[in-house]
Amino acid sequence: MSKAVVDIQQQCLTPSEIAAIIPALLDVEEKERKIARQVVWLQIMVTLTAASIAYSTKGAPQFPLAVLSGGGVSVINGAMVAWRMSRSALYPVRDKDDFHAAHQQLRLLYFYVAERLLVVVVLLGLCMAVLKLSPPGLLTGFVMGQSTLLVARLLLKKIKTEIVTKNV
Repeated sequence: MSKAVVDIQQQCLTPSEIAAIIPALLDVEEKERKIARQVVWLQIMVTLTAASIAYSTKGAPQFPLAVLSGGGVSVINGAMVAWRMSRSALYPVRDKDDFHAAHQQLRLLYFYVAERLLVVVVLLGLCMAVLKLSPPGLLTGFVMGQSTLLVARLLLKKIKTEIVTKNV
């Protein structure tokens, strides 16, 4: 009877040691998605706050509209980061010796970065050239949004890490 149990365990596709790790990895991916969504919402809040402050200090609506547009470009950039993070989970590197999958991940990373850069440059160019928005206001909103992207990502990651380590 014990030989039959050993045979069944050997036929199993996922060894029990690896099967215990899979739920933890899925949990980490879900937490990363949640943090990415929170960062985008924080970017939206900071952009709206900055545009409101710009509107209250400057009487003309052109500068606050430029700040809002620059922040909107930054929010689109943050949303693309969140979207591409979730898409990259479709191509995981399963084996440390799987060089093709690792190479595919690296190619996707370069493609995603180039895609985001192109979208940001085109949107900022459209805002300045077609909409004739104020470049200082546009760049102020964009820089505030990007700063929020970086700082919020670091702080949310640190807070989540501290909570997890305290609970363990």
